[in-house]
Amino acid sequence: MTVITKPAPLAAPAPVKKSSQVRKVINVAVLVIATGFGLLMLAPFLIVVLNAFKSSEDYSNNGALSWPKGIDFSAFQAYLQMVNFPVALWNSILISTIVAAVGVLVSLLSAYALGIGRVKGRMGMLAILLVATMVPQEALIYPLFYGAQATGTLNTVWSVTIIFIVLQAAFGTYLLSGVLTTFPRELLEAAQVDGAKRWRILWSVVFPVLRPTLSVLLVFFFIWTWNEFYIPVVLLGDQASQTVPIALATLRGQHTIHMTVINAGSFLSMLPTIIFFLIFQRTLSNGITAGALK
Repeated sequence: MTVITKPAPLAAPAPVKKSSQVRKVINVAVLVIATGFGLLMLAPFLIVVLNAFKSSEDYSNNGALSWPKGIDFSAFQAYLQMVNFPVALWNSILISTIVAAVGVLVSLLSAYALGIGRVKGRMGMLAILLVATMVPQEALIYPLFYGAQATGTLNTVWSVTIIFIVLQAAFGTYLLSGVLTTFPRELLEAAQVDGAKRWRILWSVVFPVLRPTLSVLLVFFFIWTWNEFYIPVVLLGDQASQTVPIALATLRGQHTIHMTVINAGSFLSMLPTIIFFLIFQRTLSNGITAGALK
């Protein structure tokens, strides 16, 4: 008598389709949320653009959130008549460029000595740099003002240029020192075996590895310096040395505020930084990606 055995039941297939559908729903939800946050971040800029091309009558009758009835450039003409914008633009570009370039260079040299050179007392120096980046500018303005007055740099672009180089370099040195403490020792030892000195090691070994991080610092230093207001408004009283944010602040009168003119000035003030960011967008993203991979 033959015994017929029933085959074992097959295992139920994994719900691949259901999991893929859930993943699609999650991706769509994340995309919608990210789009909402993006529009929320762009809302102030869009409002500035809308009101910059409105006439004063259109703004008074329809408000700030209405679509302009027509493109009007009277606000830009009034802004350029009230403010010496070319001079303010040149001062901002000059100060921001020098601060960004010199600040990154000083940060690299200082961090190389602290992170790789391992000088004595480096932990105390890093603590001082950390405290320096945490001190509010309001606490520094009095000694900075009297120092600029004593050195004859008050009401000149060099007063804020020197101050921001020191402030930005303090942050950059603290940041790069932490990066260089984890620098591969094998590369340094291989360069020393080949007979390279410290200066050659810095520019032939360390600098190429840190180039993405330095590019990110350069972009941030430029934008941070461009947007600075408190220290420049105190030290740059002369109109010939004022920056773009200070020139924009002079539009606020004691009793009257021309909103369309302020929006036109705000649009012109943001335009150079937007162009600068778009030019270095790939550099910024590559630097952040390289830092994440390391």
